[in-house]
Amino acid sequence: MQQSEIEIRDFGPDHIEGAVALSRQENWPHRPQDWQMALQLSRGAVALDDEGRVAGTILVTPYGMDCATINMVIVDKNARGKGLGRKLMEQAFTLAGNRPLRLVATAVGMPLYEKLGFVPAGTILQHQGKVAELGLPEGVEAASADDLPEIKALDRDAYGADREALIDALAQRGQFAVIRRNGAIEGYAAIRPFGRGEVIGPVIAAGAEAAKALISFFAAQRAGAFLRVDTGSMTGIASWLTEVGLAHVGGGVAMDRPARKASEQARPKVYALANQALG
Repeated sequence: MQQSEIEIRDFGPDHIEGAVALSRQENWPHRPQDWQMALQLSRGAVALDDEGRVAGTILVTPYGMDCATINMVIVDKNARGKGLGRKLMEQAFTLAGNRPLRLVATAVGMPLYEKLGFVPAGTILQHQGKVAELGLPEGVEAASADDLPEIKALDRDAYGADREALIDALAQRGQFAVIRRNGAIEGYAAIRPFGRGEVIGPVIAAGAEAAKALISFFAAQRAGAFLRVDTGSMTGIASWLTEVGLAHVGGGVAMDRPARKASEQARPKVYALANQALG
């Protein structure tokens, strides 16, 4: 496949079938519905070969003007080594405008991201499997639609960006659970169908025990079901996830452009991502 045969276009719904084929080539679990959700929240670019087949993808998910995540970066194995990944990243920069950028890098993609000014910000651990039988935790309850404004405000404080559109998309597809103290929500978690089963995330909590309780609320109702949680290596819950049946199966390196200052790390804390693509 020659580079001259590649055309870059805006990513649209008609490219999802080809994008699913590319993600399967990488052994990613994304279903068409998962790509559709990502595209609903994002703008992106697609590389097409001379026969109109999808040879590369990239999405940019903006969270207000606070930041954007670059995600779903895939180049067909037959088109690698010819600068296509850099061209897709250049398209992403244009789409992101002046927003600070975040992504989770694979080992293959990390050298390019470093050349483009991204710096490591931590390690993301992917845990998944069939969850053990757990008891329902105390102090956690199902959320209602009336809780969404407070959930959005809590999420903004923790993530440092306006993710209202993401919360609305999660509400359309899944469920929320919350921890309240003195009538106010101090932690939340979401669950939705994804890949081979369901993914729990985001999880926002004041501490690791609260995060475990929020995850347990959903897991306890799904003994033997296939669940996934993407957590940071420094959150302190990775070993517990393994204990309850969610093995560490991979992950990536969180990267920022530009680097975030330590003072920008807000509380409460992000204990799990919506997934590696959406942060």
